[in-house]
Amino acid sequence: MGIKVAEVSGQQDLSEFIQLPYAIYAHCPHWTPPLKRFQRRDFCSKRNPYFDHAEVALFLARRNGQPAGRISAQVDQEHLRRHHDNVGFFGFFECQNDADVAAALTGAAADWLQERGMSHARGPLSFSINGEAGILLQGSDSPPQIRMPYTPPYYPQLLESAGFRKVKDLYAWLYQWNHLSNNATQHAERMRQRPDVAVRTVNMADFYQEIAIIVDIFNEAWADNWGFVPMTAAESRRMAGDLKLIADRNVAIIVEINGRPAGMIVAVPNLNQAIGDLAGNLFPIGWLKLLWRVKMRRIRNGRVFIMGVRKEYRTREYAALPYLLIDEIARRGRARGYDWAELSWTLEDNHLTNNILSKMGCQRYKTYRIYEKDLI
Repeated sequence: MGIKVAEVSGQQDLSEFIQLPYAIYAHCPHWTPPLKRFQRRDFCSKRNPYFDHAEVALFLARRNGQPAGRISAQVDQEHLRRHHDNVGFFGFFECQNDADVAAALTGAAADWLQERGMSHARGPLSFSINGEAGILLQGSDSPPQIRMPYTPPYYPQLLESAGFRKVKDLYAWLYQWNHLSNNATQHAERMRQRPDVAVRTVNMADFYQEIAIIVDIFNEAWADNWGFVPMTAAESRRMAGDLKLIADRNVAIIVEINGRPAGMIVAVPNLNQAIGDLAGNLFPIGWLKLLWRVKMRRIRNGRVFIMGVRKEYRTREYAALPYLLIDEIARRGRARGYDWAELSWTLEDNHLTNNILSKMGCQRYKTYRIYEKDLI
């Protein structure tokens, strides 16, 4: 068949790896090309703190010398320390609609993982559960939000034909301000009126420390979730640096109880709305277009990408804290001129959170699937 898979080696291979999705999505109106400058940074071991605790390999499949697919394989020591399950991961999966190419790619990733003692391959995760996760299963009729994947409809069949099976679905929720539930907002208002509860925006003058507080709550609140891997201090600092470029402080919220940070919710403007036609390039004039669109034309929607409540406040007394967080985002989002937000993602079996979102008037509108394959 003329299919050869080789590990990425050198800048030319990396350029082909980054460029390949442009051919896959050439006729797809909803795919948003990521900014290549940040993609290169993500793959640089000296600039991405994920590499501090993980080993990564990138693979390119070529048919008759032309790129036909790509995949990463990674062993994350943070995951292994926490879960002790010998699960390795694959990610950045892009492929022509060809089962032979998909089998060659996933086979190369599986071999690499097995050589390092892994007994299962899970993905796609790019790079981890805290990054872009899953294959788009439902909701391909609209563009993705920032840092959420968009994939062709034939990807599930490719992975299943290569021996992968579903291990978990993730949900994205559409949050339209005019669909808010009156009953749920009343719960939020009662919590807002309590004298021991204070709602505040993040302090941009001490932004890195504020993000450290948010990550600390996240690491505690999500600790029992399936597949969870905590963010390291270095990853927290990197996230703070990225967020500071695009953050709208008005929709980054911390709730305190008696002066102690108890919960948080953070939304970001949907940068994809401003970069869709830049072909991944900020130079020579892409950065000017981006700046004008963000500052002057304004982005009209956003993504709630992180939310959590400390375990000690998951009591009957403070049961309405999640309602307060979600209602506060709606109030502030509307005041800032945003039309709607996506809350993403939640686990399919996180029934408590999914029930709260439904009661708030959110609509589940996209589904992503994570796959797994036994290697032994």
